[in-house]
Amino acid sequence: MSTLLSLRHYSHDLLSHSHAHAQLVFGLSGLLDFEVAGRGSQVVRQTLAVVPPDTRHACGSRHGSQCLVLDIPSESWLQQRLGAHADAGRRLIDNPGALPLNPAQSQLVGWLAASPIGDPVIAEQGAALLLASLASEHGSLPPSQLPLAAIDAHIDRHAAHPLQVVDLARLAGLSAARFHVRFLDETGQTPMEYVRSRRLNLARHLLQHSQLAVGEIAARVGYNSQSAFTAALSRQFGSTPRALRQCRE
Repeated sequence: MSTLLSLRHYSHDLLSHSHAHAQLVFGLSGLLDFEVAGRGSQVVRQTLAVVPPDTRHACGSRHGSQCLVLDIPSESWLQQRLGAHADAGRRLIDNPGALPLNPAQSQLVGWLAASPIGDPVIAEQGAALLLASLASEHGSLPPSQLPLAAIDAHIDRHAAHPLQVVDLARLAGLSAARFHVRFLDETGQTPMEYVRSRRLNLARHLLQHSQLAVGEIAARVGYNSQSAFTAALSRQFGSTPRALRQCRE
């Protein structure tokens, strides 16, 4: 990423990639087909596409499209430039998809596109003003929820095997780092704490509703050692496998 603001022309060629920084793509002319994290949209005049950090996206325009692109340098830049709007700005760039521009925002985009955006003062102050306006309008909305039902189903299907945060992040279309932060905010647990808790709850269910041996249950929820399994159950529920089995519901 070399510049904060840039004018870009998209052709019919389909581009697909991801990058570590967040990006906003504002339509100026033509129609740009855009897909972010599996969500399709179209970027035309008075709309923008939001690309969160480390999120795969694809775009292409059969008849050509021109856009103003804002590449957000870092979290620290967001904090320094947006001040009180920084939290809303983070919520804005965390949610992939397309958003409409109001008339004032559209006018500002047009003004920036016609300005010498290579000038650092114009680029920095114009980008900050545009982001602050968007954050105050769209960033105050609650972020879309993580697909917890799909995450739960994935954990249950693969409870016997090693699971990594990146495996779960992929289900939400987020990077592992971004997913970790979102998951902690939404559930109050880290992803791996959640995985461990769900595995142990599954183990308790199997102890109370099946005749499987303790060692078999331990293996089904990802524990190679029965002693480690027993210790984990004791920490989670304050009971041994035998005691849990005796407390059938």
